[in-house]
Amino acid sequence: MGSALDTDRPAEPHLVLGMGLRLAAAAALAVMFAGVKWAGQHGVSVGESLFYRQIGTALCAVGWVALGPGFASLRTKRVGAHVARMAIGLVAMGLNFLTFVLLPLAEATAIGFSVPIFATLLAALVLGERTGRWRWSAVLIGFAGVLVIVQPGSGHIGTYGGAVAVAAALCTAGATIAIRRLGATEATATTVFWFAVSSLVPLALAMAFVAKPHDAHSFAVIAAFSLAGGIAQLLLTGALRLAPVALVMPMDYSSLRWASLLGWIVFDQLPSRWTWLGAPIVIAAGLVILWREQRLRIAGSATAAVPEVSE
Repeated sequence: MGSALDTDRPAEPHLVLGMGLRLAAAAALAVMFAGVKWAGQHGVSVGESLFYRQIGTALCAVGWVALGPGFASLRTKRVGAHVARMAIGLVAMGLNFLTFVLLPLAEATAIGFSVPIFATLLAALVLGERTGRWRWSAVLIGFAGVLVIVQPGSGHIGTYGGAVAVAAALCTAGATIAIRRLGATEATATTVFWFAVSSLVPLALAMAFVAKPHDAHSFAVIAAFSLAGGIAQLLLTGALRLAPVALVMPMDYSSLRWASLLGWIVFDQLPSRWTWLGAPIVIAAGLVILWREQRLRIAGSATAAVPEVSE
């Protein structure tokens, strides 16, 4: 019999709490990225930020497994798949961290909203998932929204920073696809734990070359964003256990408000008019994709529920 805290056993639905947890996760992620940006501007390299961030996540993951399904649940036969997920996850996280160091918080956050668009594209190309006119239209509209934000060639966002941001969204979408494929056989706790712990191996090796001494203030910020990242991971997972994806995912877009507020308070940066114009387009495209996937999932469940009649 599973533990009462077994994270892989369906929880009793609690829609309001699930949405609240997702809102809190969006705020925690905004705090994390603001901390990463501040640290990057004060001599902390992306490699160091990744290492310290993953320490926080690993500690949260160990606690989650210990209190939930137990360490016996971590056995896996898909070591290669976990290594591949770790590799693409680290690349995606590194690019995301660099994006927030290079760009204002609001602009980096808004471009990050294109992840569902890239995920839809990769799902069609890599997984061979059928993608109809609704989702293809959303993909095209979403890309148009990204172009509005970036304004290529205008100097509004530097070419390097814009390219890193788009690459980060693409790699994050790839990590999403990898997680989806792992989810066919692996428990959630297993995937999160092995990503957090295994990523510390290459990051520890990298620290031998990039680690530098920092003052107490910098280490306080590092500890804060590492903790915020670990808390966000737990909140994201908890939200999905308590409420449907279609309800909790739109809460992610609240992070633009937090990013705008933190960008103004901490870095004296306000979103440009192009961000305010482009972000709603990207958000709308993501919501259309989410709505369509939910409709198809419901239709598939209804079809599967119809009993076969033998002739």
